[in-house]
Amino acid sequence: MNKFLCVVLLACVFRAQAQSTFTIDDVVQKAQSQSTRYKVAETQRETAYWDYRYYRTNYNPQVRLTNSGNQLYTNSFSRIQQPDGTIQYLQINQFNPGINIGLEQPIQWTNTTISANTGYNYFRDYKDQFHQWNGQVFNLRLSQPVFSFNKLKWDRLIAPIKYEESKRQYAQDMQQIAHDAVFYFFGVLRAQVDLQIAQYNVANNDTIFKIEQGRYNIGTTSQDKLLQVELQLLRSRQAVAQARMDLSQNSLYLRSYMGLKNGEEFQLVLPGNVPAFEVTEDEAFQHAKETRAEYIAFDRRRTEADMNVARTKGNYYNVQLDGGFGVNNVGATVGDLYKSPARQQYVQLGFNIPIIDWGRRHALVQSANASKRLTDYQIEQEQITFEQQVFTQVRQFETLRLQIEITRKADEVAFERYNVAQNRYLIGKIDITNLNIALNEKDDAKRGYLTALQDFWIAYFELRRLTLYDFSERKYLYNPFVKE
Repeated sequence: MNKFLCVVLLACVFRAQAQSTFTIDDVVQKAQSQSTRYKVAETQRETAYWDYRYYRTNYNPQVRLTNSGNQLYTNSFSRIQQPDGTIQYLQINQFNPGINIGLEQPIQWTNTTISANTGYNYFRDYKDQFHQWNGQVFNLRLSQPVFSFNKLKWDRLIAPIKYEESKRQYAQDMQQIAHDAVFYFFGVLRAQVDLQIAQYNVANNDTIFKIEQGRYNIGTTSQDKLLQVELQLLRSRQAVAQARMDLSQNSLYLRSYMGLKNGEEFQLVLPGNVPAFEVTEDEAFQHAKETRAEYIAFDRRRTEADMNVARTKGNYYNVQLDGGFGVNNVGATVGDLYKSPARQQYVQLGFNIPIIDWGRRHALVQSANASKRLTDYQIEQEQITFEQQVFTQVRQFETLRLQIEITRKADEVAFERYNVAQNRYLIGKIDITNLNIALNEKDDAKRGYLTALQDFWIAYFELRRLTLYDFSERKYLYNPFVKE
């Protein structure tokens, strides 16, 4: 018998070691470091970072290597127009490679593109045994759109805001992960408590049923009361089965959200002390304005609306001025290109300007202006809604903290009352109906305390998400004043 007890105790120890114990902070930390939602947030942040890096390269000089665009080699009968205008089909056997290299620099303030280029072209006719080199020894080109939309200027205004917005959004995503993890945490915790309550009630109801059987056998109680006690026992056993199923299902949800392995068992610990801090509406709103992505997104959306108006106006007229200056030459060898090269210059003006458009431009501009006004109205309403969310969240904190104290005391009182009622029942001072009333009140008080804890912790992490500020630690969850 002693050996059997040792084996049982060792099995219990090994099971306890295999089962992890998680606090609410453990669940949040795991969800923020290994969950699928965390990986999505990380990938979105990385994408935003590389988009920003790409944007910055638009303002740096670019060195480009291109070919001339000619056919590299041709051997066929081709249509050749003669000097007198007639057409003859002649056999062509030619080799015509070309390469150009250029240094290109955009100028954001004027929407100008300047480039310095050099290029070489080689032509060889195998039929006539003729070959020649042609090259731009040096060429400086300028491309200047006139009255057009300047994308570089607007990107300079919007792209940094979008990048800052992405960093703040990542911090908000992390707090949203914490908020959701707490919700799943209490789903499992409620199931654990329900199972504990059900198991406790089964044990007590089984004892009471045996006592009531004994009373029935000696004739001191009725069959009706015995059946009532038996029904209560059956219901408590059913509650155990339901609690086990709920615990299994909610554990699966939490395990999946945290990114745990399917076979990993865990036990949750009821949160003890709640964070003690004072927060005012003005302080919370100030932190929200400083840190939330929405507030700089409001500026971005207004700027994008202005950009849309500018694009509508600028894209209606298409005027392009191009010019170039340099030297070029031809020769039998590459070295001949640098012997007394000739000057090369050109100016080209292209435009497409509508004269009579029957009000098309006016309609487009007015539509863009209306869209801008609509954006302003939407942002104004969203600001009001967000302010109300922050203020509401702050106002309920004191109530939630008070509810925890009240429900904790109610849980203790209800449990003590049930013990008293149970003792009075055992000595025959009260009937089974009054005992069941005390039992239900005990269970409701325990669940009420757990609900108060859940409401507080969810509200706590919601406030962190809304303000990106930890009021208990007095620190930023994202500090916009610290530059990376």
